[in-house]
Amino acid sequence: MRLWIAQGFGVGRLPFAPGTFGSVVGLLWSGLLLATGHLWSFLLGTILGLVLSVWLCGFAEKVLRKKDPGSVVLDEIAAMPVCFGSWIALRLWKTGAMPGPDSLFSRNNWLLPIGAFVAFRIFDIWKPWPVHQSQNLAGGWGVTVDDLLAAIYVSLIVLVVSLWKV
Repeated sequence: MRLWIAQGFGVGRLPFAPGTFGSVVGLLWSGLLLATGHLWSFLLGTILGLVLSVWLCGFAEKVLRKKDPGSVVLDEIAAMPVCFGSWIALRLWKTGAMPGPDSLFSRNNWLLPIGAFVAFRIFDIWKPWPVHQSQNLAGGWGVTVDDLLAAIYVSLIVLVVSLWKV
């Protein structure tokens, strides 16, 4: 069961692009967290997802006897909500209300989730400093922190683009 969760509920077992499909599940996870309608629920769910990722991805490395196995995609799933952190903060600042999944996945806002998704995949694959270096952390920390840092890069880009649009 733990390995299945670490493998993104089976998505990581797909024969090609498991990280990309894991990131798609991460978009769904982001929408689910937004559906709570509460900032604290979003933050708590994101933090719990990251903590669970550290634990379960470390477990999966031991079971599979491989460092950061490609089939382990819980790290992508858990990090994806972080990509939207600056967008949520700006929406809260401007409107005083937590955005819902309908505003993230709307016809008028389609560029945000697609752009964040593509940027996340680029940073996750390219691994600029310190993303690559973070993989040297022990166990699940190395698996999860590189995706968290990639998501922080994406959130900073989202912030710059959002501020530029205003």
